[in-house]
Amino acid sequence: MTEHVHRPVSTDAPAAPAEAAQDPRTVPPPARTATTLTREAPWRNPEPWWLRGGVRPYLLLADIAAFAIATVITSPTSPVHVVVLLVYLVVFYVAGLYRSRLNLSLLDDLPYILAASVVGFAIKLALISLFPHVDPPGQQVVHAVALLGVVLVVRRIAYTVVRRARCRGKVRHRTLILGAGQIGTRLADTLRERGDYGLDPVGFVDSAPPTNDPALLPAPVLGGYEQLGRIIREQAIRDVIVAFGSADEDELVDVLRTCDRLDVEVFLVPRLFELHNANRYTDEIWGIPLIRVRRAVFRSPWWKAKRLVDTVVAGLALVALSPVMAAVALAVRYEGGPGIIFRQQRVGIDGRPFDVLKFRSLKPVDESESQTNWNIKHDDRLGPVGRFIRATSLDELPQLWNIVRGDMSLVGPRPERPHFVQQFSAHIPRYTARHRVPAGLTGWAQAHGLRGDTSIEDRARFDNYYIENWSPWLDMKIIAKTVGQVLRRQGG
Repeated sequence: MTEHVHRPVSTDAPAAPAEAAQDPRTVPPPARTATTLTREAPWRNPEPWWLRGGVRPYLLLADIAAFAIATVITSPTSPVHVVVLLVYLVVFYVAGLYRSRLNLSLLDDLPYILAASVVGFAIKLALISLFPHVDPPGQQVVHAVALLGVVLVVRRIAYTVVRRARCRGKVRHRTLILGAGQIGTRLADTLRERGDYGLDPVGFVDSAPPTNDPALLPAPVLGGYEQLGRIIREQAIRDVIVAFGSADEDELVDVLRTCDRLDVEVFLVPRLFELHNANRYTDEIWGIPLIRVRRAVFRSPWWKAKRLVDTVVAGLALVALSPVMAAVALAVRYEGGPGIIFRQQRVGIDGRPFDVLKFRSLKPVDESESQTNWNIKHDDRLGPVGRFIRATSLDELPQLWNIVRGDMSLVGPRPERPHFVQQFSAHIPRYTARHRVPAGLTGWAQAHGLRGDTSIEDRARFDNYYIENWSPWLDMKIIAKTVGQVLRRQGG
């Protein structure tokens, strides 16, 4: 969707047009100093391959072995029996039985194993009933009961093996603790005394540690918060635990985003953790709960699928919409003369500039006007064709080629011009955090009507919410909302 930027009103920025300045929705909050951190390039932890997946692959292998053992015991003859294995594995995955965790307890998992086994058995009955020559019901029940028993035995053995490997130092993850205060030191002492968590505290990160005597700490202070990315790389850190330190929560948000491109797991000690209500997704270290932070979206396997979908959909759309694009090109050429495609520099992922492509709706006087004129919606020079293609977002169609060549994605934060990025970064909290992912043809902010003369702070907040909560379904929701807005001509 078409987006036009709004210039924040401040003493050191040029004044915006009168109609925008008078709209209270577009007045930003008081200026504040933004925390600027060096963008970290993607980095892979040098751990051995057999440790990188945590306990997840081993639990998966244990359940496959349990299924094989149960099959040998009961000797089922149904030809679809192998497919049933996939059904059980999917159900166990949905039940959260393959998640990484610090605490391995069969008693904690038992209710979920029982529930998942019942669901898996029900799906199995529905599946094999579609095929002839299935095993008799009695044998199916025997196999289900045998499978449940073997899963419990094999998992109990797997948990014991993992705990012993951790205690003997065979499985140790180098761990960094943010905050050298009372909670941080208690965690470090506990991890050194109890090896069954598999975490090795190599040091603290704290810009103002509470003690001037390093000998009083169970691990050295390796640097301040602004050095987090360097320390993770140099020390080959696998896990980061955020305890209470000298940084306030607002600053920690910016600090922890340096971990987005680094191959580490992040845990948070919740504030007022004594009152925190633990659940099965909460890890725990000797009475101190830990919340595992969701991995950055671009470290998810689904993110590669997103890029594949972008390329295929954009390529097909270019072919399918080629007659429409040809008609728009002719209309633009007829109204404004030569220069059908308009190129404008925008800021993309990691702050890298690229040229965005659009059908020209208005020919700028010079390059300076193109880069600094924040909104042409009410420009008297805009002709009927220009107004129509902006209102219907047809001017954005050439950006499908930006998507094909990798500059953009179908869904993501809308890209902005360098001139305005520099201004907004100084006034809007975490504005540059939008650049953690590729820019999009449409985004979560635009799906909520945040375009034109609307708050830049709101757009940045919606864009960062999208990045933190991305999922394939969220992308589909945004595309559906965008299509509705285009049909209602709510563009530019």
